[in-house]
Amino acid sequence: MIELIRTNDAVIISFVESLMRDAGIGCFVADQNMSVLDGSIGILPRRIMVEADQADAARRILTDAGIANEIRQK
Repeated sequence: MIELIRTNDAVIISFVESLMRDAGIGCFVADQNMSVLDGSIGILPRRIMVEADQADAARRILTDAGIANEIRQK
């Protein structure tokens, strides 16, 4: 799996999960439980991971959705 996005923004995470689900692309949100370490204030970013063979399609979807600025560089 590769990292598609790294963010603290719960809205973006939910939006990306929804976009990936609608497109049939499996994704995994890593570091979700790290909030225990930061006192649940959202300092530590979460990572959205996708399969390497679906990464290009996932990037196109995010670009079409207007959030290309959130995509991690290769």
